[in-house]
Amino acid sequence: QVQLVESGGGLVQAGGSLRLSCAASGRPFIRYHTGWFRQAPGKEREFVAVISWSGGNTDYADSVKGRFTISRDSAKNTVYLQMNSLKPEDTAVYYCAADRTWAFDHREYDYWGQGTQVTVSS
Repeated sequence: QVQLVESGGGLVQAGGSLRLSCAASGRPFIRYHTGWFRQAPGKEREFVAVISWSGGNTDYADSVKGRFTISRDSAKNTVYLQMNSLKPEDTAVYYCAADRTWAFDHREYDYWGQGTQVTVSS
């Protein structure tokens, strides 16, 4: 099965930047769409961004449009989430997920990473 490992989380001040990575292994990553989700304490897991298997199509949650950029490096079997202009409300555990269908609901995704903590201080 597909195995996903996130990295790049940490503590950053408001207005700063972080780049998260999602490395895939264990199974060919071809034709899998990859999404980023986040979950803050006491809140439901929410959609952040998704990128198609080809990298040609992306979608973002309204809350992160203009600040976050999702990208794919097929040669490295890795998907990235560049996060700029971070806000305290971005604080959450960030997860990457993969699925063969194009979806925005976390319940539709079959494969998940372990998550990486992002904390944005005010």
